[in-house]
Order: sequence, then structure tokens, then C-alpha cells
Amino acid sequence: MTTPGASQQPASRRIAEALRSAIESGELAPGDKLPSERTLAEIHGAARNTAREAVRILAEQGLVTARHGRGVFVREPQRLFRFGSDRYSLKNRETGLTPFRLEAKRQGKVARIEVPSIVREVPPRDVAERLNVPTNEPSVVHRENHYFADDEPVQIVSTYLRWDEAQGTLLLQAKTGKDGIYGRLEELGHVMTRVRDEISARMPTPEEAAVLDLLPGVPVLEVLHTSLDQEGVPFEVSRYVHRADQTGLLYELPVE
Repeated sequence: MTTPGASQQPASRRIAEALRSAIESGELAPGDKLPSERTLAEIHGAARNTAREAVRILAEQGLVTARHGRGVFVREPQRLFRFGSDRYSLKNRETGLTPFRLEAKRQGKVARIEVPSIVREVPPRDVAERLNVPTNEPSVVHRENHYFADDEPVQIVSTYLRWDEAQGTLLLQAKTGKDGIYGRLEELGHVMTRVRDEISARMPTPEEAAVLDLLPGVPVLEVLHTSLDQEGVPFEVSRYVHRADQTGLLYELPVE
């Protein structure tokens, strides 16, 4: 049955819709190889460049992926990394794993974390407001981490700490010791007792898209996290940039 208005669609979109239907119905299963551009062109009575454009549309929609020298394949469904209200719990701390490494382990993936930079800098205004530090001087240390699961980029985390507390400590090193930065911050007198997460969705910057290897059109989830200690003092702010096609957020909170 012809979809109303389908005849007015460009040929590339008609081919893309036919392939999408085959994927959604299971006729083309995850891992299956798509017909070649030449075959698609012959099946649909179109030019090869039209078939190539149809495949590009599917790739942008995240339905297929090209493997160099092998062809184009239907993408395997990805399990979501889920982060939420229990990520800083003592129960999880007892495993000896960071929240990301624990989530990766639960999914049978190998976690890897890169620390491309640790610098003293003038803070972004939203960070300065939450840490109560000056906006006109280098009042914070900025740690940037890139997180990978099975070598696939998953998230970028920019952590900001007060410079007057971090200087001269392991907080300026890539490896911060047992329990990570929170262990060192506890040694400085900051025990996390409350967190505030501000969540939004947006399109990535060009730099974020490059680091996360995002397909065109895939948004990111941004979580601006603030840690507060036993005195209610904010002592750490982290900006999490998650690729939205692989990340979910799960929060279970008491109703006051």
C-alpha cells in the first residue's frame, strides 16, 4: 500500500523508508548486511548516488553503520548506561569501583577513562555561582575526563574544584588514589551528604561531537551536578555530557 504523499518524496527517502520498514519489521535483523548500493539502485530503479543518499539517511538516524571494506550493517541495539540517585551511595563505594566502572561491569563492558587535561582556570559563570568562587580570576581547577566502554566513547565529564583546596594535593593528578576525588575531598573535610543535579538536553558542540563520535542529529544529555557536604557547603561541580543514544537517567527519590 502506498503511503499518502509518498510519490512526492525524493527517491532517496522512499528507498530509506523501505529499508527502515524492513529493519523495524525484523526482515533486516541487527547485524544483517544491507544490499550494496548497486543492488539497491537496481531494486528501486534508481541511480547509485540515490541509493547512497538513502543509506546516508539511515546512518544519520542511527539505524545502520558502515564498516570499512565490509559494507553497511543494521546496528545492534545498545543497552543504555543508567546513572541516577544511587551513583554516590556508600553501598556502591564498597565495591571499590567508580559509578561508571560499576555500570560498565554490570553490562559486561570494559571501562576506560582518559584524563586529557587538569588545569587551573577562570570558571564558567554557572560553575562559579554554584561553588561560590570569583568569576574574574583562576579560582578553580578543571579536570576533564573522557569515558569509554569497550573503546566506544560514552561521556565527557568536566569536574571543577576550588583551587585553594586542590593545590598541592592528589586532586591535581590523573590518579587520585583510593575512592577517587571524593576520597581526597573527604580528607579535606567534605563528606557528601546531598547532591543537586540539573538536567537538560541539547545539541552537542562540534568539540563534543568529535570526542563522542556522534552521528549527525544525535543530541546530548547534560547533567550539571553539585555536591554538598555535611555543612551544606557546595564543594564540587561536575558537568556530565552524555551521548543521548546510549544513556538514560534513573532517579528514585523520597516524597517529602
